[in-house]
Amino acid sequence: MFVALHAQAESAPMFRGSIEHSGVYKAAGAPALSGVQWTFHAKGMLIASPAVDDATVYAGSTGGLLYAVDRASGTEKWEFDTKSRIASSPAVDHGLVFFGAYDGNFYAVETGTGKLRWKFKTGGERQFAAEHLHGMQPETEIMPDPWDCYLSSPAVWDGAIYFGSGDGNVYALDAGTGALKWKFKTGDVVHASPAIADGLVFIGSWDSYFYALDAVSGTEKWRFKTGEDAVNHNQVGIQSSAAVVDGTVFFGCRDSHLYALDEFTGKQKWAYATGGTWVLTSPAVSGGRVYFAISFGGRLFAADEKTGKIDYSVDFKGWPVYSSPAIAGDMLYVGSTAGTMNAIDLSKQAIAWTYTTEGAKKNGAAFTKADGSSDYFGAFPSSFYEDVVAGYTRLETMGEVLSSPAVAGHVVYFGGTDGTLYALM
Repeated sequence: MFVALHAQAESAPMFRGSIEHSGVYKAAGAPALSGVQWTFHAKGMLIASPAVDDATVYAGSTGGLLYAVDRASGTEKWEFDTKSRIASSPAVDHGLVFFGAYDGNFYAVETGTGKLRWKFKTGGERQFAAEHLHGMQPETEIMPDPWDCYLSSPAVWDGAIYFGSGDGNVYALDAGTGALKWKFKTGDVVHASPAIADGLVFIGSWDSYFYALDAVSGTEKWRFKTGEDAVNHNQVGIQSSAAVVDGTVFFGCRDSHLYALDEFTGKQKWAYATGGTWVLTSPAVSGGRVYFAISFGGRLFAADEKTGKIDYSVDFKGWPVYSSPAIAGDMLYVGSTAGTMNAIDLSKQAIAWTYTTEGAKKNGAAFTKADGSSDYFGAFPSSFYEDVVAGYTRLETMGEVLSSPAVAGHVVYFGGTDGTLYALM
């Protein structure tokens, strides 16, 4: 028993730490920040989360490379070139690392060598797109959503690998060969990541439905309808990945709600309304509370797991949060668009320490008010689509932490839009 627990504490082999995606890591973490163990500089941005297995950290970049980095020293072991943007958090299992890329391929690469074992071609990737998106102009132009920045991150269970795709499908492949086991068609882009519990796959789509599928057959067990927005397509779509804990499925939605559903029936237990701001982050569940963050407004909430009543919140001075919280011991770790990684002491319900990325130190002042609060919207000079995309790109220069942290041993690992992989201890 000791060996098994020790192995769990020393690794974080997939997004959110486990197939249930509770966001809880059996690790010591870094309750007090003693320093930077190492940094690794990648080509492109690191917006997805790293995976940690044995002596290696794996991370994909928008420069098209999957990196294997030595866990002790931060030096590169190998890199695998997809020649396409990687925004999927890798999963590691039985000597293979799995991830998706914007070329529409899903890859399995050998952990020891970086050689391709197999790849699977989906129907193609794309961002969510709609007319008059978020109220932008021109009104009749179909616009890809710049805030649809992640791809679905895979989960491995019982010899199969599960993930969603921009082609609208949820896929199950044989993990050893890449052969298709089944696919399930939704009505739009699927960039949420699947959670698995009790033989069921839980995943949301931009078609506004949240699905429970049989993990073996892909048969739909139930679906739950979230909000619609036929005018601006702003308050619609599920970007958050679910957490499954104690018979309840928790997930966020762009319709500005955090939902709690019965795992087996899909019946709503409760929903918390944020008042118009998206819940993009995947919730973490521990100690009877659900922890989730909002985008615009920049705040982390702690809600009662059974009722959804907010117990307390932590303010990030208006900086939007896309990073999903990770819990290890009595500490919660979460990144922000301010270019910071924040450690929250759950017993004191307050920020214990904050680390600022290299990009934020260099470029953060341009988007920060004198009191340290966010001038995020100052990056967007108009509602014209090209101006919004340009503003989004400018914000990326400040080393935003869109990556969700992975916690293994005494170290917190995450990436920044400044192209740096960080290991804090």
